[in-house]
Amino acid sequence: MSTNRVDLSQLELFDHHCHGVVARDLDRAEFEELISESSRPATAGTTRFDSQVGFGIRRHCAPLLDLEPFAEPDAYLARRRELGFDEVNRRLMRATGIGTYGIESGHAPGTITEVAETAEVAAAAVHEIVRLERLAEEVATRMHAAGEPASGFAEAIRAEIDTRLESAIGVKSIAAYRCGLDFDPTRPSPVELQDAVETWFAGFDGSWPRLANPAIIRMLLWHAIDRCAAIQLHIGYGDDDVDLHRCNPLLLTRLLRASVDSGARFMLLHCYPFHREAGYLADVFPHVYFDVGLAINYTGSRSEAVIAESLELAPFGKILFSTDAFGAAELYTLGTLLFRRGLSAALDRFIELDDWPVAEASRVADLIGHRNARRAYRLD
Repeated sequence: MSTNRVDLSQLELFDHHCHGVVARDLDRAEFEELISESSRPATAGTTRFDSQVGFGIRRHCAPLLDLEPFAEPDAYLARRRELGFDEVNRRLMRATGIGTYGIESGHAPGTITEVAETAEVAAAAVHEIVRLERLAEEVATRMHAAGEPASGFAEAIRAEIDTRLESAIGVKSIAAYRCGLDFDPTRPSPVELQDAVETWFAGFDGSWPRLANPAIIRMLLWHAIDRCAAIQLHIGYGDDDVDLHRCNPLLLTRLLRASVDSGARFMLLHCYPFHREAGYLADVFPHVYFDVGLAINYTGSRSEAVIAESLELAPFGKILFSTDAFGAAELYTLGTLLFRRGLSAALDRFIELDDWPVAEASRVADLIGHRNARRAYRLD
């Protein structure tokens, strides 16, 4: 290899935001559901394999299952079932070279591996990230079943967050999905909060109590801020339950301004197509970090452009790595490979254009790959 290029093949990685994998064999419809952000099946006459992520899986994951690159989808899925989910998950996750995972445990619990199970499959260190809305729903359900009054909810959920943060390294909010990021950034008053909780409890009908009230979500965020926690926030691209125009991180500016000296850190997740806006926020606010996870898989052969754009404005010490892989272990493999390739291409271009020393380019890769996350989550 030329001496004026970086080699990231052995770059240590900390995937700071991801999920477990499905621990059972999958049919084609189930697998295709996992490689799209849509909640609906592919349009009649089409397939999810005809996409950047689908082509990426056939090209890069097939050889790890002893198939030729670009094996046909049915052949790929047949081989997957032949090997069995356990062997497939182990092969694909251990091929990534990821050494540390931040597992968000609140999305679709019971359908994917839990934190400890994922650690065993991946043969890596894992840390838990707690989803605030899910935790609030669990506490509310427990209280309602026990006949406890809504007046005790705020104290109960704060205590539950404190307990979980004794072992978890951070929390996550899906405010972008539940109320949009254009919420009032101020701390809710006790009266406003109590009215919101009572209204929420009054609507319980035996189904899962989905939390969408912005006053309660604001309370959760402000308690995490008071705890000086690492706070992950979904930004931008996601499934069809999100109103994308309300997911621009610039809508968080007043909240970030109000919390800048709190000791809390904000991790903006995914960010596409608002990754340039996220880079701006990471530049001007010392407690803001961001990644372009999720988008890397779904932009595939164009992900090099997204990764390069994430390096335009943000300080290199504020960019993180994630896959946001969920369900299909292929998303870990593909997300990691594309990240290494895209970051390497961007850094090589900087070396070519401006004579960056290779050692300096490698140091920047090391920051983004794992060191920034260790510092931001206070794991150093």
